[in-house]
Amino acid sequence: MSNPVLEISRDRFRRNIAAVRARLQPTELMLVMKDDAYGHGLDWSVPEAASAGVTWFGGYDIDTALRIRALTDRHVYAWATSVPAEIEAAIVAGIQLGVGSAAYLRDVIAAARRTGIRADVHLKIDTGLHRNGFRPDEWPQAVATAREAEHDGALRVVGVWSHLAEASDAEDDAAQRVFDEAVRHLTEAGGRPEVLHLTASAASWWRPELRGSLSRIGAFCYGVRSADGPFLDGISPIARLVATVDAVTPDAVIVGAGAFHGLPSTLRGTFAGTPGGPRRILRIDGGSLHLEPWGSAEAGQRVVVFGPGDDGEQDATALAEHIDTVGEEIITRLTSAVRRIITD
Repeated sequence: MSNPVLEISRDRFRRNIAAVRARLQPTELMLVMKDDAYGHGLDWSVPEAASAGVTWFGGYDIDTALRIRALTDRHVYAWATSVPAEIEAAIVAGIQLGVGSAAYLRDVIAAARRTGIRADVHLKIDTGLHRNGFRPDEWPQAVATAREAEHDGALRVVGVWSHLAEASDAEDDAAQRVFDEAVRHLTEAGGRPEVLHLTASAASWWRPELRGSLSRIGAFCYGVRSADGPFLDGISPIARLVATVDAVTPDAVIVGAGAFHGLPSTLRGTFAGTPGGPRRILRIDGGSLHLEPWGSAEAGQRVVVFGPGDDGEQDATALAEHIDTVGEEIITRLTSAVRRIITD
């Protein structure tokens, strides 16, 4: 049985970053790299992005942020709540922390005092998503606590941020008003936030009036569209999953990629790219998938299970929509079972 390979293009990655940065101007890009750069790998993508001009990296959790820090001296940000030992490690490494609760703010201040190093934090206001963040009625106390810690050198509030619910334009407009009021309160209390970030990928792309000075974008930079979202100008998938034909029968072409490699059987009906053009996936077994045949099919031929579409294949988002998930999950579930190759 042949082994499938996830081929990842440096060139497409750089082009996507350039397209995103051009779209965001004058807002700055924070490249989000959670889940090992959405399954594409941190070790090559961090230095590649830094060389392409990215100055902000978002790791989500502290463990990822520390891996990013080992690869770049640019701004690194983590916003998932963590434990004291990890908070201390982050402060020592110069990682900026997103803080959205009174308990976590206390933990960060305590960790900063133990290390003797000032912590740089971004305070999160809950603008309606309710994922976390200080509620508007909690915000004055959060600001007071943070400002007191700033006075004694334990803390510096370098940013204000939030997540949009993206339920409707009207709700996002209301969220912006909550956000702006929180920033106003902080500045009137003497705070001087250097960066403001309210929007992630979709809102950053489609609602420029909501952007602050920084926009958090992850999936788009890797060419992964939003679920049910349109194709994006200048953006293409940087990864393609390729496998080879193992056998040909009168009814199907059998390819060496299957459920054991992370492809769910529910992908039946999607299209792969073949030397004979797009062919429907008929069945997925443990180690293989069965495609509609083509006349010139023979063992050893290359098949693209998903990718940028150059061979007629669908992209990862289209496959994900077929099974009611998101494109990056299709890629990340493959990475423990297939080999990655970085190409130019």
